[in-house]
Amino acid sequence: MSSSLSTSSLIKSLDLEEHPEGGYFVLTNVQNQKTFSTFAGRFTPPLATSIYYLLAYDRPFGIFHMNKSRLPQTYHVLHQGRAEYTLITPGNPPTIEQVVIGTNTAAGEKRLLVVGTGIWKRSSLLQEDIQKAKTDAEKDATNCLITEVVVPGFDWEDHRYMDMATLKELFEGVEGGEAKIDEFSKFLNAQAAK
Repeated sequence: MSSSLSTSSLIKSLDLEEHPEGGYFVLTNVQNQKTFSTFAGRFTPPLATSIYYLLAYDRPFGIFHMNKSRLPQTYHVLHQGRAEYTLITPGNPPTIEQVVIGTNTAAGEKRLLVVGTGIWKRSSLLQEDIQKAKTDAEKDATNCLITEVVVPGFDWEDHRYMDMATLKELFEGVEGGEAKIDEFSKFLNAQAAK
């Protein structure tokens, strides 16, 4: 994609910093009007928040996380690049969906991805895109930039990282579950259990 901006230029021009979930981010907007929250009445989130979120060759994936309360919807709007989202909806068995956000809609890629609450999600650059990058310039150009809008707005009180106990709870006793535990265990937050 010749019109795509490099990772180094995006980090500098957008003032991005490392995100605790992986990748890079910057808060771009907070709608300060407060709204009702169903999350145990402990906080009142802003009406909406938005960030730029960037996955890059040097930080190519995020870890599993979710919003806990009943209301939030997260809108992922593509600016450039491609990324794969893995979504896990708890159930017996859990439902796993993989969605590529990108510009090739004829191949099933989506420019907009909406994720509801109570769904575990993570994102990563596609392995084929990472493997194609050989030179430093190609590596710097391998990225995916989105705007992420959370309605009602994001609040850390409403956020949860997946830990190993939760991953096992989702997949133990499920056909193929051990393979899924092994596959997804590398995308957990080491601090989540603490």
